[in-house]
Amino acid sequence: MKKNIRKQKLMTVEESRERISLNKSQKKRIFQDRKEIKDIIEGKDHRLLMIVGPCSAWPEEAVRVYAEQLAELAKLYKDDIKIVMRVYTQKPRTTVGWAGVALQPNPFGKPDVNAGIIYVRKMMRDIIELGLPIADEILFTNLFESRSDMLAWAAIGARSSEDQEHRAFASDAEFAVGMKNPTSGNIKIGVNGVVSAQSEHVYVRRSNQIISAGNEYAHLVLRGGVEGSNYSMSHLKQVMQLYKEYNIKNPSVIVDASHDNVRIDDAEDYMIQSRTVMDVLHSCEKNKEVKKMMKGFLIESFVKEGNQDLNQINEQEIDLGGLSITDACIGINETRLLMEKIVQFRKNN
Repeated sequence: MKKNIRKQKLMTVEESRERISLNKSQKKRIFQDRKEIKDIIEGKDHRLLMIVGPCSAWPEEAVRVYAEQLAELAKLYKDDIKIVMRVYTQKPRTTVGWAGVALQPNPFGKPDVNAGIIYVRKMMRDIIELGLPIADEILFTNLFESRSDMLAWAAIGARSSEDQEHRAFASDAEFAVGMKNPTSGNIKIGVNGVVSAQSEHVYVRRSNQIISAGNEYAHLVLRGGVEGSNYSMSHLKQVMQLYKEYNIKNPSVIVDASHDNVRIDDAEDYMIQSRTVMDVLHSCEKNKEVKKMMKGFLIESFVKEGNQDLNQINEQEIDLGGLSITDACIGINETRLLMEKIVQFRKNN
């Protein structure tokens, strides 16, 4: 006997954007941020793109506190670094687990997508008002449009980058999209995703046939794989060669300084994210073409360093002060030191 399927009618994209709307100033800011990021990808703007923030954007109050501190860094280093806040609201899972605030705003409560839509839009609008561009991951494409108007950059994750629908969605995005290599670490498959995202597609969105023009600002995000990191000079040269073979427009790479790029044996060491960034920057000084291709980094960072396991604590025990409930993050102090190191390095080289 089949189980009953519980259904809940969701608000439309138009309704969500009306409930939590953007004013003219905020819309103008988002447009400008998208342009600046595209200029970095295209090589017109020589700043480094840093996509920095918590593994998952929860709880809202701690995310706000973190955003206020990150906004100060963004202003301080605006001439050298374009800081984009990572506000990830949907979580892909290797097996099962909490799927993020977009689907379940309270990790200890029941799923409620309508509440998640409002939660996400309100949180993102507050961050935009602080002057920060926003990045998110495109996981559930049929839900993503409820916040896509607020984004300056987005990623297609390692588990989605081979999926045709995600590639088509990326090809139609109005902002730059990073295509991650798959969890295997295979670079050629990752580049295949970029080729696809830069090409035209016919796909279906909200009962409409869409013919996309292709996203010339789609680019590869190296995030390591089952065999370890994939940001070495040999890996970067492999990307460069494949880009040339496929005649990729605006050949660009972003290195995810977390995930399998910080894996030692069978465990990830989040505290070596800073070392990963500096290793890549030093390495790029040895090859001008590779240096030109390298555009920035993804960093998992929150108010406090480390993380807490939802499966090991109850709602009364959880730390609400900015300690990750998914992947471990470096703290805001370590993040501040990393930005200082990057700027000093770029001034000396």
